[in-house]
Amino acid sequence: MKKIIKIGTRDSELALWQAHQVQDKLTALGYETVLVPVKSDGDLLLDKPLYELGITGIFTKTLDIAMLNGTVDIAVHSMKDVPTALPKGIVQAAVLERANPLDIIVSPNPFDFSEENAIIATGSLRRQAQWWHRFPKHQLVDLRGNVNTRLQKLSTNNWNGAIFASAGLERIKLLANSKIKTIDFEGFAKELDWMIPAPAQGAMLVVALENDAFAREALGKLNHSETEMCTKIERDFLKTLEGGCTAPIGALAKIEQSKIVFEGVLFSIDGKIKHHIKKYCTFDAVNDFGKSCANEILKNGGDATMNAIRLNLKK
Repeated sequence: MKKIIKIGTRDSELALWQAHQVQDKLTALGYETVLVPVKSDGDLLLDKPLYELGITGIFTKTLDIAMLNGTVDIAVHSMKDVPTALPKGIVQAAVLERANPLDIIVSPNPFDFSEENAIIATGSLRRQAQWWHRFPKHQLVDLRGNVNTRLQKLSTNNWNGAIFASAGLERIKLLANSKIKTIDFEGFAKELDWMIPAPAQGAMLVVALENDAFAREALGKLNHSETEMCTKIERDFLKTLEGGCTAPIGALAKIEQSKIVFEGVLFSIDGKIKHHIKKYCTFDAVNDFGKSCANEILKNGGDATMNAIRLNLKK
């Protein structure tokens, strides 16, 4: 094992935490590694909502280029940020065991979100649509940046709350007993068990070059098959619905006893229209399950909703 595996990662605190997890696991197996942090376009372009930027894989593109030009050998991502179609020559090499997949609302003070005048911050179309579906009179404002940046913005604005992925806050140890505390922010958190998360939220994906047998063999030893199975269903659901378009889509597959339970949603951007599906499958039916669930939604009105979303985002 003389080759040193160069691990590409974004340079945020959360991304570095994730990369260190992969590095530690590879080191424990006897591999030599080095971290190579880079800053992605998604970290630099903070003045517009993600869906307005029109870039596929805005958080992964820079690392893709670094891998293809040989600067790094592998790249570690939050799997929810990775496009469903990987660039030519790059392949999924390992999916690590999933953390908490759910979203949480973080607030400076205990707050009754049923009040009509709430201001909630999120940069996600999916979170925005689901929030509006439940609280149609609330105001939604855009929020971009890494976890610490978003918490700092929450502390300096008159917002009642902001929505985060639980896994991110838990991983960098900012969330404990429903309390959040950083240098810039101290507040409260509540899990949104009614909000369907982004496909593959809470999972970490490591990609490698297709022709790099050494790295792929090493990463194969880190793969968590149950998480791989569930995230495949969710990403197949997303890929079939979106057709290359950013849309308010949520998906979550979980293993319960000897079967997989899947729940998926598609919303209109304003949250007024909701398409929902909940189904079960056996382990041997995973390959086409996500796609078939998506096609069922499309046949039952989802196709018209997706067309309306595409027209809306072109404006």
